[in-house]
Amino acid sequence: MGPGHQFGNQTVIHSIQRTHGGLPGLDVTHHVSHQLSLPARELHRLPYRPLSRKLWSTDDPLEVLRLTHEADTGIGLQVEHALTAAEIEAVGVAGAPTPGAVASLEAVRATGRKIAVVSNNSAECVRVFLDQHGLAGHVLEVVGRPEKQPELMKPNPHSLVTAAERLGVDITLCALIGDSLTDIQAAHAVGSAAIGYANKSRKRQVFAEAGAEAIIESMQAIADAIRPLPSN
Repeated sequence: MGPGHQFGNQTVIHSIQRTHGGLPGLDVTHHVSHQLSLPARELHRLPYRPLSRKLWSTDDPLEVLRLTHEADTGIGLQVEHALTAAEIEAVGVAGAPTPGAVASLEAVRATGRKIAVVSNNSAECVRVFLDQHGLAGHVLEVVGRPEKQPELMKPNPHSLVTAAERLGVDITLCALIGDSLTDIQAAHAVGSAAIGYANKSRKRQVFAEAGAEAIIESMQAIADAIRPLPSN
């Protein structure tokens, strides 16, 4: 954690990304790229040559989702359904949760704080992962990408706002733990604290420049930093 950082009355929100977010370590990018390429190819029938070049220059499934929705809603929905199905399938090969993630969940819940998970992945695949690893009991809310509205994925703070509303908490008293710049941006857009999980060395500087309130290199650091809620 950053120097002197402590959890106060904060609700903890974990961000799960398409590759290996702070909680589970989902790795679906390569798993779904081929499936998504099939409906995406239908765009070649449409007069979107600049868009077509963008599609074939990216292997990011979420970028494919954004681009196809912008070009054609029908094809965008095909891509969205294919992505959700591929994410759920990928959970079966995702492996164990990120080291320290389970300890952090247990530590947060032991203090009486609430936990939500927000993700640009589908809520369905997140729930399947939590159930598969016996973690669903720690998480009160799961907010995935909004159906038919990829523009509301992070860095848009929509998922954070939704999670806070469902939990009935002040969003400015929430701390988001995430492993991407978009997590930091989404948290700061609504006044939440942002804790950057630098699971790659280059991310430390990125998170520091973005003004993350704390930066960790291990999820165990969350468990170690948790203290009981202050008494009223």
